[in-house]
Amino acid sequence: MDQASILWQPKNPENSQLAQFMQAFGKEVSRSFSNYSDLHSYSVENPDAFWTFFLQWSNLHYEGNPSPAVANCTFFAEGDNPSPTWFPNVKISMAENMLRGNPSQIAIIEADETGIRREISYQNLKEEVAKWQAALKAHGFQKGDVFAALMPNCPETLIAFLAVNSLGGIFTSTSPDFGVRGILDRFQQVQPKFLLTVDGYFYKQKQNPLYEKLSNVIKPLKSLQKVIVLPRIEDDSVRNLDKVCFYSDFLSEKASTLKFLRLSFQDPIWIMYSSGTTGLPKCIVQGHGAFINHVKEHRLHTDLRERERFFYFTTCGWMMWNWLISGLASNATLILYDGNPLYPQLDSLFQLAEETKMNIFGTSARYITYLRQNNADIRSKYSLENLRAILSTGSVLPPEGFDYVYDSIKKDIQLCSISGGTDLNGCFALGNPLLPVYRGELQCRGLGMAVQVYDDSGKPVIEKQGELVCEKPFPSMPLYFHNDVGFSKYRAAYFEKFKGVWAHGDFALLTKRGSMIFYGRSDATLNPGGVRIGTAEIYRAIADIPEIEDSVVVGQRHGNDERVILFVKLAKGKELSEDLISRIQKQIRSQASPRHVPSIILTAPDIPYTISMKKVEIAIRRILEGQDVKNKDALMNPEALEYFYKIRDSLNS
Repeated sequence: MDQASILWQPKNPENSQLAQFMQAFGKEVSRSFSNYSDLHSYSVENPDAFWTFFLQWSNLHYEGNPSPAVANCTFFAEGDNPSPTWFPNVKISMAENMLRGNPSQIAIIEADETGIRREISYQNLKEEVAKWQAALKAHGFQKGDVFAALMPNCPETLIAFLAVNSLGGIFTSTSPDFGVRGILDRFQQVQPKFLLTVDGYFYKQKQNPLYEKLSNVIKPLKSLQKVIVLPRIEDDSVRNLDKVCFYSDFLSEKASTLKFLRLSFQDPIWIMYSSGTTGLPKCIVQGHGAFINHVKEHRLHTDLRERERFFYFTTCGWMMWNWLISGLASNATLILYDGNPLYPQLDSLFQLAEETKMNIFGTSARYITYLRQNNADIRSKYSLENLRAILSTGSVLPPEGFDYVYDSIKKDIQLCSISGGTDLNGCFALGNPLLPVYRGELQCRGLGMAVQVYDDSGKPVIEKQGELVCEKPFPSMPLYFHNDVGFSKYRAAYFEKFKGVWAHGDFALLTKRGSMIFYGRSDATLNPGGVRIGTAEIYRAIADIPEIEDSVVVGQRHGNDERVILFVKLAKGKELSEDLISRIQKQIRSQASPRHVPSIILTAPDIPYTISMKKVEIAIRRILEGQDVKNKDALMNPEALEYFYKIRDSLNS
């Protein structure tokens, strides 16, 4: 297939919420928008009008005047803080807006490796949140207090979040598969008063007790007043740990009428974390601007509707959990899954999709690539009648991944490759119900997001690779970084490359059509002979070689230049023969260019990933340059780094 071939066309785009919004907004501003590009341009040129009208149109509950949405939409308009004040006259509660669904409608379907565990209605959900709210109040929880969750992706985590948010608290979470150092690197910085956790969790239907991990986590967290434990594996020994209270005991208070404290957009609602593979994780504090942006992305870009069944495979340590749960504000039904996505069988998640009549299926690019490499034929086994969209993120989905979805999962489906980050808790580029899906491309830039691609001189370019930037502020920007006096870390993270512009750290291309192609992280970009090459270009070129199960490519300083080293994890029983090396080189040369061909190709026993399923190219590069990776607990498989430590001397000799 040609790179620019159309794989999907919307059938009735005029029925989408985006089309309805476009018409209503056009009427509001006395303008007829001819197409999405016209609407997008207007939304970034007139951010106050766009965001004011979106909040009014959204039908969310709030108090105060939504106008102005923003008085001066420029970075650093109000001093050292890069973000301006959004919706200065509005107060809103995320929890209130997430609990407005029809009482009898299913709000949550909980599932794990054994299948569907239970269903919870909106009425039951509200009742559980009321119990939590009463318990938190009884234990002195107040606005601005930090509540941490070391939890699997289960309803209790979401219920706790809703109760914390209803009282004006600050929620922060990570998943129990993090190591002790990874947990403490996050929670010690933010000093939570409460910790919600489990006694253990299941993975591949195997019990993973947490007693030892919890004993090493609780003691250093001096700020903790209470540790609430939800039994999952019935390990009673955790009762002996300091400050522990079991879940049912904590909720012994009689529930009162559920009330919601509405907050300003400057009040923090949660703390997110950067990956932490190259240093201590940044603690990214966000407010209700992130929630408003979620609603925009759900309703306008994903066309999420009331009662639709919405799934994203995620843990509580990835921003996609926060993104997913906001779907309740669209009165959708969330499908929460905890466990291995490939267990007990390769297509377990699609069996879940069939059984739950799933409408939107969200996953990682790595998951789709793995299914493709293992020739999983989903179409022949499952009809997936209700499934209308597949979302992919976490890394670049290569064109061959697009082919696989349409050839082997479902022909008539909208494949939305989406890209953004934890920093904004949302997307810069994502899906669009009005536009076709082109092979290997993200459909559009997000509304209200002034996204461009800059060349090295800081000039916008089209049909040319460069740095992804955002030229104007947006509501989901961090309020601040925790413990960042004078906003110095905040400025260093995004505003040092180009003056007055958010540089996101992605290497990308903006097409004439307004779609986008991503090539990987710009700080992992290869630079042999002074020519910038995105790592995804090499991954794409070798995606069809069946002997390669996975790979990682890095640049290494060599003399006065940089050389490219490709590490391949081979399929079981395969060897890196001279013939295979020659085929890899030939494939890269023909599908990319001679400059893309690695100087060295080696086998690696495993490829290291973060817990949010991102390859750690920069960490490997640092190892090869003689540095150490300190925060190994941020990795899903930290043992995979040992190989790179072992070979670095030989590569530097």
